[in-house]
Amino acid sequence: MRKSPRILALAFASVLSTFVSGCGDELADTEAPVDSTRAALACSTRITYGDRWIRPSGHTSQYDIASDLVTWNGTCVNEGTNSYAVLSNGWKPYFTGNNACVLALDTDCAGATACATRITYAASWLKPSGHTAQYDDAGGRVFWDRGCTNEGSNSYAVLSNGWKPYFSGSGACGMSFRYTGCGGLYQNPVVNADCADPGVIHDGTRYVAACTSGGAANAFALRTSTDLVTWTSAGHIFPSASKPTWATGDFWAPEIHKVGTRFIAYFTARHSDGKLSIGAATSASALGPFTDRGQPLVHDTGMGMIDATFFQDTAGVPYLVWKADGNAVGQATPIYGQQLAADGLSLVGTRRTLMSNNLAWEGGVVEAPWVVARGGYYYLFYSGNSYANSTYAVGVARATSPLGPYTKLGNPILKTGGGWVGPGHNSVVTGPGGDTYMVYHAWNSAHTARVMLVDQMTWPNGWPAVPSAPSAGSRPMP
Repeated sequence: MRKSPRILALAFASVLSTFVSGCGDELADTEAPVDSTRAALACSTRITYGDRWIRPSGHTSQYDIASDLVTWNGTCVNEGTNSYAVLSNGWKPYFTGNNACVLALDTDCAGATACATRITYAASWLKPSGHTAQYDDAGGRVFWDRGCTNEGSNSYAVLSNGWKPYFSGSGACGMSFRYTGCGGLYQNPVVNADCADPGVIHDGTRYVAACTSGGAANAFALRTSTDLVTWTSAGHIFPSASKPTWATGDFWAPEIHKVGTRFIAYFTARHSDGKLSIGAATSASALGPFTDRGQPLVHDTGMGMIDATFFQDTAGVPYLVWKADGNAVGQATPIYGQQLAADGLSLVGTRRTLMSNNLAWEGGVVEAPWVVARGGYYYLFYSGNSYANSTYAVGVARATSPLGPYTKLGNPILKTGGGWVGPGHNSVVTGPGGDTYMVYHAWNSAHTARVMLVDQMTWPNGWPAVPSAPSAGSRPMP
């Protein structure tokens, strides 16, 4: 009689309890004592399962650690409405759905490789002429959002690297993914708490994130991470006793940047005259303590000024870019740019208008700028439309000079999808593996908090893209 996935999963769990990692860690799903006389394992493999894994009862983690080198050929076998993989050590993890196997294998054994992806196609795949294998291998991280587009009597999927496999039949797309040497898997959100407008940098040691705090007693919560996925609380830019004396509340959109030998936190707060203004505070460390400059850096008695970001051009000249809060008073919302003094604490030169809201999808707002220099261009990322609903999205423009003129790509590169609503106000950082990542917020399913998400970026045809994002399923670690 064929055993059910449930019975097999339980049997699978019982086998796992005999293994420990090469570092001596016990498996998360067992309390069995370790034999202290047992020789240390020569090497081990960490097996991380995708989000559709049918987790054995009592197994609390999303991974297992096995002794020795464990491999998988990428084949995913369908059984009823589920599917399973057979690993080289005989383990047989099950997944919900057909062709749903996603596994990451990371080993310290001989034979370990750089990050690579194997995509194994379902039997419905329309194999290209001369292609003898049922799979393709690709360097780096390749993923799919499980979208399937019908075209005539066939269907196709679009992978993150631009590949477009076709399948026989409507809605027939099916692929499994094996990641080796990529560091495991993660799933959004990476911060499952209110963390709107995340400003993220790498301070030379770790990633540091600061988020909008509004009217909270302590302003701008700080978090740190070494991998962009696991974040640890690290205090605040302004604990309650050290808030700027000129500010009365509405602490929004903080970013910390290294300027010279110190760090400067640029932020928005409401001035005592009622106008939103941009402040700046300095510290020897990205984690503070920060000392406010004593007055706003950008203040206009006629209109609020918000959402400041800092960047340096390729010659090292510093600039500040920010948004005029025109939508609050029924006016346009230009994004301005202006050169900063070398110390980053005063504006010099002439203010320029870099863009305004002139595309239909932007509605009445462009805001939340972030600038990246790459390949001879300055890329200005921004968010448009209403932060409160599904119209909010991320767009991009580029220029060959830091203060423009900027040309917009047109359509947004990130918008509502994957169960996430209103993604926006992003940072762009280089991940631990060298790829580019977008860190941004989106509303959770209950629409009670803007949580923090991370997704990989690509750069096809000289423009940035965030393929298959916002992501909901498992992705290879940054």
